[in-house]
Amino acid sequence: MQAGTSRLNATFAALADPTRRAILARLASGEATVNELADPFAMTQPAISKHLKVLERAGLISRDRDAQRRPSRLEPKRLAEASRWLDRYRKFWEASFARLDTVLEELQPRKARREKPSRR
Repeated sequence: MQAGTSRLNATFAALADPTRRAILARLASGEATVNELADPFAMTQPAISKHLKVLERAGLISRDRDAQRRPSRLEPKRLAEASRWLDRYRKFWEASFARLDTVLEELQPRKARREKPSRR
């Protein structure tokens, strides 16, 4: 498996969990400690730490040691990679929908002509 594919797999696996997505959303506003990240959730600090390890292995966050604190911060590079991957499919679907719109617009006048009541 290619390194890029492996990184994408890890990114999407990490993003599959709603708690991890919420943690990322919180880190988008700035770094936070495990205790700060655990506050809004009904889970223990060790449970949050497990989520942080998954996010860290996926490269979505980094963790530093600052005296007794271990603040976590968002690493946007992996999210950007996932966004570029998704963007290719978004462009495909947008082009497909544009073609469908064109076909539907072409069919509309024909349908309107057929539905007009005849005058006698």
